[in-house]
Amino acid sequence: MHELIRDITLCILFAWMLGLLAHFSRQPLILAYLIAGFCIGPFGAGWVKSQESISVISELGLIFMLFMIGLEIDLKKIVRAGKVILFAAGGQLLGGCLLGVLFFVGIGLSLGGGQFDAVYLCVACALSSTVIIVKVLYEKRELDTLPGRITLGVLVLQDIFAILFLAVQPSLANLEISVILLSIGRVAVLVAAALLVSRYVLPRLFHQIARRPELILLGALAWCFLVAETAERLSLSREMGALIAGVSLSTFPYALDVTAKVTTLRDFFITLFFVALGMTIPVPGLSVIGLALMIAAFTVVSRLVTTFVPLYLMKQGLRASLLPALNLAQISEFSLVVIQTGVADHHIAAQTANAASFAFVVLAVLSTFVMTRSDEITRWAIGPLKRIGLRDLDHGNGHGEEGHEGHGEARRIVILGFFRAASALLAEIERQAPVLLEQITVIDFNPNVYQTLLSRGLHVIYGDISSADTLLHAGVGKSEMIILSVPDALLKGASNEKLVRHVRTLNPTAMIIATADLLSDVDELYAAGASYVTVTRLSDAHELFTVIEAAQAGLLADKRAELDQRLGERREVLP
Repeated sequence: MHELIRDITLCILFAWMLGLLAHFSRQPLILAYLIAGFCIGPFGAGWVKSQESISVISELGLIFMLFMIGLEIDLKKIVRAGKVILFAAGGQLLGGCLLGVLFFVGIGLSLGGGQFDAVYLCVACALSSTVIIVKVLYEKRELDTLPGRITLGVLVLQDIFAILFLAVQPSLANLEISVILLSIGRVAVLVAAALLVSRYVLPRLFHQIARRPELILLGALAWCFLVAETAERLSLSREMGALIAGVSLSTFPYALDVTAKVTTLRDFFITLFFVALGMTIPVPGLSVIGLALMIAAFTVVSRLVTTFVPLYLMKQGLRASLLPALNLAQISEFSLVVIQTGVADHHIAAQTANAASFAFVVLAVLSTFVMTRSDEITRWAIGPLKRIGLRDLDHGNGHGEEGHEGHGEARRIVILGFFRAASALLAEIERQAPVLLEQITVIDFNPNVYQTLLSRGLHVIYGDISSADTLLHAGVGKSEMIILSVPDALLKGASNEKLVRHVRTLNPTAMIIATADLLSDVDELYAAGASYVTVTRLSDAHELFTVIEAAQAGLLADKRAELDQRLGERREVLP
């Protein structure tokens, strides 16, 4: 017991020290935890040698990690997922697994006889890292963009796929239809029971203890370990049970409260899991490094192929098809969970598991670098893709080719970039001066916006507004008014100031209306050539002040009714 406490102390101490180094060098924290485990483990300094300690630490961390993954799986979002996300995820998962089996069997890895290295690797390589992707997309403010939503949707469906694999994983050595059905049946019974209890019993209990935060936390942990132990009794696994416990809690009213209270414990035990995983990684030989590099290369190539192709075939355009493929091009922390379950059941060789861990580390570093520069990489790649014959949504867009509806030179008023402000503007014009819509052109590269505007009969040109060529070929130089309504924080590869300068060079006489995020940006935009600069915080402040006045006069209900009526009359492109 004293040895376990000492080992946990070493884990946390080294994880913190190397985590600080990772933070200041802008590297993934998971990488720091793996290295910390290697440093203090049997293959490093040897300060932690007890296999029992490593096993206990790893299993506790794994249970909490899967419990939190389950809490963050939103079943309602999966049900509401659009066909684009469903087809993209289906193509990526099925295509990735099929290519994975062919590739890994082709390089000599086992597929039967009690060893399933190829199966575990193809599943592991089909999953992408939620931790890395969400962190980078959040920092880039791309979670709410179309490629960001597609990426997150695919991640959720990857988690469901991993759950299904974990359900049949214990029976891989005896993979008969009856065994598979029995495993799935056990999972179905456990899921149904957990959902029923979390729907009809737990809310009442949690409502009674809502004012006692410590009991909320304790209740969530008790539920996690109860379902985990029940899963173990059903010949599944505690890890699988923890995942089901999390998914069941994600649907009930106190999910956000539970998630907030368990987050600190989650971070603690996830740290322990990855440190313990690092302890199991030996100093790599050339064969392990070679296999790791092949796994990493296959993951990147297969992800580009299996994600890009379905999205492109669904007419999402080259950019919106490439960005999710780049975002998803790494191995998931969930993949390491899958690999470790295989190691525990002696389904996969230790050398293969070590190679997968090294591949995870390599891709964690490379994908973070690539994702932060994904816009530049995408712009660079679109040209060659067009030259080999792939058509983008701008095919025939005023380049001497036969055009179709929505193409042709820009009209009198041009809206450069289309986000919520532009959506609200079009709805206002439609309500107050619909004849003006015939004089407006929208230029944007969101395929959903493009198709929706076309279906409504508006003139829209598909293109990247940060490209001077796009503005030139679109005929912006002949327009009378150019509106920039997208704030700098959401622009990719440009800023309002740069766009104003580009447009003013192309069109010296147009009225240019730009948007300022900061008050200090206003003078710079006027100096760049803007005719008028909107500052959204001023209109927001005015609206809030009228609400305060209405509330003080006892007219807040009337104010809300007025707003509800206005919202009901609007038909916006972006909700």
